[in-house]
Amino acid sequence: MNTKILIIDDDPKNIFALVATLKAKGFTCLSSTSAKDGIALLKNDKDIKIVLLDMMMPDIDGYEAISLIRADKDISSVPLISVTAQAMVGDREKCLEAGADGYISKPIDVDKLLVTITSYIS
Repeated sequence: MNTKILIIDDDPKNIFALVATLKAKGFTCLSSTSAKDGIALLKNDKDIKIVLLDMMMPDIDGYEAISLIRADKDISSVPLISVTAQAMVGDREKCLEAGADGYISKPIDVDKLLVTITSYIS
């Protein structure tokens, strides 16, 4: 498979858990603890097939990051999956309206995450 996934999350523990899970399933992972650096990685690595994006981050939050990615013609088509602890009624819709392609709430259901990822890369 060797699909490259970019994880943007300000919490290193979340990144560690996601990387461990995804690597065990055969994915290659890159990560960033800031949206600014994550967007730079995305622009510089054309092999990234999907982005898992935390929505609640300092400085640039997930919503602003989505708009920055969608506004850049070089990276606008990369699938973005919102990964967030915000699981209230309407949060999923808010993420999708902002331009995310998918939505996964924390704590992450690994099976659901894998189904979501494979639906965008197959």
